[in-house]
Amino acid sequence: MFFGKLPAMNKTIKLQGRELTAQDIDFIRQLIADNPTWHRRKLSVALAEAWDWRNAKGDLKDMASRTMMLKLHDRGHIELPPRRRPPVNRMKQRQIQQVLHDTTPIEGSLKALQPLKVINVLPRSEHEALYNCLLATYHYLSYTGNVGENMKYLILDNQDRPLACLLFGSSAWSSTDRDVHIGWDKDTRQRNINLTTNNTRFLVPPWVRVKCLASHSLSLVARRIAQDWQARYGHPVYCLETYVQRDRFRGTCYQAANWRCVGQTQGRSRSDREHKLSVPVKDIYIYPLRRDYRQQLSA
Repeated sequence: MFFGKLPAMNKTIKLQGRELTAQDIDFIRQLIADNPTWHRRKLSVALAEAWDWRNAKGDLKDMASRTMMLKLHDRGHIELPPRRRPPVNRMKQRQIQQVLHDTTPIEGSLKALQPLKVINVLPRSEHEALYNCLLATYHYLSYTGNVGENMKYLILDNQDRPLACLLFGSSAWSSTDRDVHIGWDKDTRQRNINLTTNNTRFLVPPWVRVKCLASHSLSLVARRIAQDWQARYGHPVYCLETYVQRDRFRGTCYQAANWRCVGQTQGRSRSDREHKLSVPVKDIYIYPLRRDYRQQLSA
């Protein structure tokens, strides 16, 4: 049986935000050897329980445990039992439910639509199907679902008509100009990246033409997202970010909502290891949720 070279006793492997020593890897090997009939999921749950590996809310991090074990297996450090079934890409297989919705033009003043309602769209809630349908149908990047920590918002007018959809998810793992602006080094970024969130989707449906609606929607969400994130995931977020494709948008609504442009991306994909692929350059905007966000993120 082949195993990759273990880290030296004074070195570690960092996976899923966790420092693994040679003793840790030996523990995982022994767990597998002691339970030859267990499948991969049961092993990952048992490992998370043995290490009391939990998120800020106290929930067991069995998915992080499973991903870590798969990476160790792929690198030759451990040998997991064979898969019981072929891996399934549920994101590709997922079908977004089509929901009937009114596309009658909504125009005029923002004041006439107020008060606006900000709906925090939770899984299996009454608004989730409509939210998913709108993003999948009308956003230029479409939408098939999301993984990891995220927050969805649906903006309704005073007649409960949908006006906007906003999705916040994982921040970019590395973004040079953003990282320089915050002032964190690689290790600090890896430790604190979950204290920021990326506005990965923002949609105002094409039949809605209301001046200042987009910037007002961003401001409404910014006022509450920190509290919503803390309540759902048990940890704070201190800063919002987004990436605006320069050849497609000007970022006007973000500017009007007081987001700051802190630089541009380098026009490369994170999977472009040989620097041969060209991807659209994007402006990087951030929105601090508290004045000392840099100190909090660099702690």
